[in-house]
Amino acid sequence: MDLAEFDPLKSAFQDQLLACLEECSRGRRGLFAAYEHYGEERAWPEASRLRELAAALQSVLAQAETRDPLCDEFLDLCSIHGEYDPGESRLAREFLKRIEKGEVGTPTQKEERR
Repeated sequence: MDLAEFDPLKSAFQDQLLACLEECSRGRRGLFAAYEHYGEERAWPEASRLRELAAALQSVLAQAETRDPLCDEFLDLCSIHGEYDPGESRLAREFLKRIEKGEVGTPTQKEERR
């Protein structure tokens, strides 16, 4: 497989991700977690499609034995739920900062030496 074939798909994912992150950072909920079960008024179809695109992209890239750090980190953030969940707008703001600084794909915390 020619990895350049995936560039349009990766670009479309990145463009949609940035648009959704901007909207989420301003308070819209549903980017990192599905809220469809609460009803249509809270559903965010673009976010659902983005999560589906990210999962498909990750799967296709894995078959080509490569990865996309932006996609991987987005899907990791989608798995954060529970007591330590900082909230979607905060996650979006922090993720946007990491993207702008070029830190996506690097560890978010420094490793502790024992």
